[in-house]
Amino acid sequence: MIEIKNLRKVFGDKVVINDVTATMEAGKANLIIGASGSGKTVFLKCLVGLFEPDSGHVFYNGRDFIEMEDDERKELRQQIGMLFQGSALFDSQTVEQNVMFPLDMFTHMTHTEKLKRVNEVLDRVNLKDANHKFPAEISGGMKKRVGIARAIVLNPKYLFCDEPNSGLDPQTSLVIDKLIHEVTKEFNMTTIVNTHDMNSLMEIGDHIIYMYHGEKEWEGNNKEIIYSKNEKLNNFIFASEFLKDAKEKRMMEAEKNIE
Repeated sequence: MIEIKNLRKVFGDKVVINDVTATMEAGKANLIIGASGSGKTVFLKCLVGLFEPDSGHVFYNGRDFIEMEDDERKELRQQIGMLFQGSALFDSQTVEQNVMFPLDMFTHMTHTEKLKRVNEVLDRVNLKDANHKFPAEISGGMKKRVGIARAIVLNPKYLFCDEPNSGLDPQTSLVIDKLIHEVTKEFNMTTIVNTHDMNSLMEIGDHIIYMYHGEKEWEGNNKEIIYSKNEKLNNFIFASEFLKDAKEKRMMEAEKNIE
């Protein structure tokens, strides 16, 4: 679990994150949504220490990340997996080498032990025979799966995903969503997903935070969001025809149940 209390971040005279308090729950996909400029990317970066907030607290299972010394932060970061927007694979390294990189950096495992772990996570993301391929030889969806494999190879407690479906077709996006949801439940991770993808919202939105002009405007799940009366939220999400149809369908079902 990650608890955020009164988080605030300012750049110059612009308040980007304003007094945000929220809880990211373990074993759930916690989605951060919002329009461009809403502050969600800065918010995510504050949670992992890429930006230092000007005030507030971020508690990882009760430990205040903001107040930690450098060695404590380094220890905690070994419990954090990151899936970057562009996958961020090393082009000159094979899939196997990319996934093994965190093991080389943070463990004292033997090469045999590392290879065993790499094969386990590649198998988990359905890339069993991709060890010796280079990033240029695989598809965008496969790159994302390699990124997920690398993110979970250290058995993290926390998984951060920045726009995991960026650049993917709808069918591949569904595969990535399903995989993120499965590994979150399987390893009981606290997963935070920064996304614009409205399909992801409905597929894996166990817990959703909607950011608006640097503030937490709404919080709930993918069932509650359909019935939300928050005007700003509705203007944002129901611009998607997919969600308009979903809302109409669920409202019709609700009316039938009342009858």
